[in-house]
Amino acid sequence: DRDVRSAQPGETIQDKEQNLLDGIRNHYKQVTDAAENLRAQADRNLPIVATGHLFAAGGKTVQGDGVRELYVGSLAHVGPAIFPPALDYVALGHLHVPQIVGGSDRIRYSGAPIPMSFGEAHQQKSVVLVSFEPESTTPHIAQIPIPTFQRLERIAGDWDQIENRIKELAAEGSIAWLEVVYDANDLIGDLNDRLNTLVADTKLEILNTRNLRRTQQALEQGDTTETLDDLDSTEVFLRCLDAHQVPEAQRPELMLLYQQAVHDLWQQEAID
Repeated sequence: DRDVRSAQPGETIQDKEQNLLDGIRNHYKQVTDAAENLRAQADRNLPIVATGHLFAAGGKTVQGDGVRELYVGSLAHVGPAIFPPALDYVALGHLHVPQIVGGSDRIRYSGAPIPMSFGEAHQQKSVVLVSFEPESTTPHIAQIPIPTFQRLERIAGDWDQIENRIKELAAEGSIAWLEVVYDANDLIGDLNDRLNTLVADTKLEILNTRNLRRTQQALEQGDTTETLDDLDSTEVFLRCLDAHQVPEAQRPELMLLYQQAVHDLWQQEAID
């Protein structure tokens, strides 16, 4: 975001948020003004289409979809007013769920074309076809569903529920990729072995296993068997704050700096 905002000494979190939103708004205004000038010089009425990779305010996500917060809390969750009315269509990316923004059909996320996690296993994926008639700036928008080429399924519950569902899928000859979430009071230490035996000689493949009972026991008892796989990067950072007994008053600012640092790393990875 260094292209749309510069940090100032003594900024509060509210100042940072407002400066960033102002920077994004000014960026789209400048780009739109330049596009309108080019359209005025053209010999025909051309539509103006903008793109953006950001989190729109009120945007819908699903649990476990892997969508990363670009900023802490609601920081830089932009509203539709950010985009000038002269833009005929705004194609946004970042959120995986297909959706329009602020009730405007011309501002939308097409969504991810394939499931990015098991949280999206039962979500209908689609692409958006946008076309314009000659000399028209009114978009014709069609949402085209994408066929499912590889089925994903999340199976959650106690052992009996998991076992029964896997047997049902095996009997159907399913080739689904599975995520198994064991969630019951009984502690099963050999869960992976049981599951591997259950899917042996089937076309099913288990890609991820989560034993919530074992994870909860580890957290309650301070068990050293807990691994980084049980936590996301933000949870690790929060654990670090707890371990160093950082005062609550200092945490929002530290979390903001952390999120900005992580965001810069993601941007650098994308460039590389």
